[in-house]
This record gives sequence, C-alpha cells and structure tokens, in this order.
Amino acid sequence: MFERLKEKGFNVLALHHAEAIISVDMPEAAAEIEAALLGLEIPITEIVAGGGGEARLTQRLRRGLADRDWRKRNIHVRKLVKWGENEQEREVASLSHEIDHVKPFGAENSVFALEIEWNNKDPFFDRDLENFKRLHAEGAVSVGGLITRGDSMQNEMRSLLRRFADEQGIDDIDQLDAFGYSPTRRQRNMIMSRAERTGDFRQAWVDAFVSDKFGEATTHWRKLQDRVLRGVGNPCPLVLIGIPSSAISF
Repeated sequence: MFERLKEKGFNVLALHHAEAIISVDMPEAAAEIEAALLGLEIPITEIVAGGGGEARLTQRLRRGLADRDWRKRNIHVRKLVKWGENEQEREVASLSHEIDHVKPFGAENSVFALEIEWNNKDPFFDRDLENFKRLHAEGAVSVGGLITRGDSMQNEMRSLLRRFADEQGIDDIDQLDAFGYSPTRRQRNMIMSRAERTGDFRQAWVDAFVSDKFGEATTHWRKLQDRVLRGVGNPCPLVLIGIPSSAISF
C-alpha cells in the first residue's frame, strides 16, 4: 500500500490494522490519496513567500482531494435514551466534529477521514488524533489519516532555503520583497542581529526564517510519529503520510 509514495521518499506509517482495512474495504481510498500526492510540487518561492492564511500547497492538495469527492463534513453523533414506549427520549451525549476531507467507500460505507497539517502548531495533531479516536469509537469513522511535512523536508529546510538564497544572490532583506517575503519588525531585527554577529546574511536569514516559520513546535513528521507511538489516537486505525523534500522545486 502506498508503494509509489514510498518510492518517491514519502514517509508512510499505517497503524492498528489500517492497511488491512483499506486493502479489503476501500482500496480506492489508497489509490486516490496516492494520485493526489504523486504530482505534488512545491515551488521554493511559495515557502519563502509564506504569509497568513492557508498555504497554496494545502489549497492545491485540498482541491485535488475535493475533485475526487473527499469533502469537508460535519460529523454528528448523538446518543438517546428512552425508557419505555411512552417515555420521552433524552439526549445523554452528543459529538460534533468538522473534518476537512471525508469519503465513504463500498456497500458497507467504510469511512475514511483525512486531515492536512502542513504548518500549524503541533497541538493540532492532538486535536485531530483525539477526534479520530472518538469518531472511531462511535462507529462513524473506519480509518483516520494525516498528511504533514515529512522528515526529509523538515531536516533539509535550512539547506533548501540556503540554496535559494545562493541562487538568487540574496544579500539584503529588501531583495526578498520580490518573492513576497515581508518580515515584521521583530523578524527583521532578529535577522539583522544574526547577520551582524555571524557576518553571513544569507545564513542569518535562513536560520531566523526556519526557526520562526518551521520550528520544532510546528506540525511535522517527527512530532506526529512521537504522538502515535505513545498511543495518542489509539485504537483508531491510522494512516500517516509525510511529504518529502523532493516535492520542493527550484
């Protein structure tokens, strides 16, 4: 399962019999996710531009999934108690979760719920995994999936941005305006302080940029793997996918 993704360097981890469930009950799910990810390309200029709101990469991936009918859904679970035929029903529990990409498969309506966490604060992983756990316990979801930055991308982010700075001859913050990078006063001061201290503007910018935008406390493969290996989301069947550095283009 997901062999073509693995060949291209994607991190893939399936837990709690997810692979068996998908291969038997919804093989189309794996094929559709793989198809949406195989052609993924992230221009390095998009990494540099950053900015608020949802990243353009995430938008493209969402559109690719939506085109395959993976839709945003609000999943509601209600529990009612009725003691007798003439007694009024009483609600004893209610769950409601919004999932970005949900698709049912097969006659048995096996349901795959999928979230994308490209660059959020890492507690979002806890939220997603706990949502999957609750919805699986209630029979609303068969498998939960998460897509995030892969290990190679996180580890190589500095070298990728240094390559960009070298190729573009970036030696001043103002040169980055053309690429959509507009640092705050705090970020500018941090970059200039490092540059003055080290004598290397490019590396000062790279180090400050990565620490600020793609630091350890953001959503990436290692943070996700750490959580699931200590049992967060257990026992929901899970599929985790990390986007590799090879997806970044120059």
